[in-house]
Amino acid sequence: MFDRLMGNFLISRDKITDNQLERVYELQGRSRARLGVIAVTEHLMTIPQAEEINSLQAAHDKRFGDLAVEKGYLTESQVERLLERQGNEYMSFCQAIVDSGIMTLDDIYAETHAYQIQNGLMESEMEALRNNDLDRIVPIFAKDADDDIRRLFTIAIKTIYRLLDPHISIGYMTKKSSVTGECVGYQAMTGGSGLMTSVSGSYQDLQSAAMLYTKEEFLETREDVMDALCELINCINGLYATEVSTETLLVELEPPIYKTTFANIVSTDICSLPLQVGNANIFLNISKAEATELH
Repeated sequence: MFDRLMGNFLISRDKITDNQLERVYELQGRSRARLGVIAVTEHLMTIPQAEEINSLQAAHDKRFGDLAVEKGYLTESQVERLLERQGNEYMSFCQAIVDSGIMTLDDIYAETHAYQIQNGLMESEMEALRNNDLDRIVPIFAKDADDDIRRLFTIAIKTIYRLLDPHISIGYMTKKSSVTGECVGYQAMTGGSGLMTSVSGSYQDLQSAAMLYTKEEFLETREDVMDALCELINCINGLYATEVSTETLLVELEPPIYKTTFANIVSTDICSLPLQVGNANIFLNISKAEATELH
């Protein structure tokens, strides 16, 4: 997730072009991050220390981790931790940028710090982003939601990450009194907190998201698109209902409903979370079912 957030951030600051970013993402999919990049990103080594070890590797037939331990820059346990992180999406993203010659590791470090400052994030929150810890990431972007809604958002993001796009990107949640979409799918739950989950957006974006879910190259009708997204909503709500029902809160799902023409969701408080799934920009909305109307 953080690879996409940083990609968008770098474009907004004119540090990278759209075409360059596409090439970085292609390279990222084929590469693993080197230990030096991960060690610097994790603040376990400085950039000069990592560059020193890289230079030593040119003269010694030894692995980066072994040399770093010999120099006293890392411990054996830290090397083991770094090896576990080599498949991390953000680390491979940083590696791809460096390998592409677009930015140096110094540049990436500075831009990551700029992202942190601009978004007012604590170091623990940056760690969650770098580690792709969705349980800790979702509350960063849904701070103003109550516990039940944050919980449902977290389950939703995990489900979308698993079933649609492992590079999903999310924006900051806003509270609205109405949400309008060219197409809308929604499902209410009774019992517990009585929540309603809905998805909205333009038809083209919803179609793209639905095709990621169904793994089909094309969905012909609006009905097919919204039926697929309602199936996704039902899956998300079902996971939520199962989880909270273990806490003696009986939650039941009403049949999902969709509208294929412009619709307006109205409620006293709609928590709306913008999502970028593949190339689609959609909104996941959660509100109190009893206080929500669809026009």
